[in-house]
Amino acid sequence: MLTAAPAASAAPAAPKSKVAVHAKAEKDSVHVGEKVKITGDLDASSQNRVDSLEPVIVQSLQAGVWVNLSTGSCRPNGLFSIDLSFTVSAQLSLRVFHPETGLYASATSSVFGLLVL
Repeated sequence: MLTAAPAASAAPAAPKSKVAVHAKAEKDSVHVGEKVKITGDLDASSQNRVDSLEPVIVQSLQAGVWVNLSTGSCRPNGLFSIDLSFTVSAQLSLRVFHPETGLYASATSSVFGLLVL
């Protein structure tokens, strides 16, 4: 009796390392057209440090949905700085989002506010 060999199972993917995102605006309020820096860092677990240009996305909460405003990358040391300016007056709720990559799981910063006058 011939039996088929069991199919080789695909190796399970290695779990993604967790990363924490810390972000803030350099000012609490800006004027229309004025640039504001969003700065922060990706804090990887102690086992893995951020050693690649990981993507970060500044998002704004609009009508209950997070909308991408600007995309950037962190430096090899995990720090990032993104310049933004706005064309209308508004009170904004912002966060920084790190999408899942080959190395790290997705993560978001705490929400912070920005007033555009």
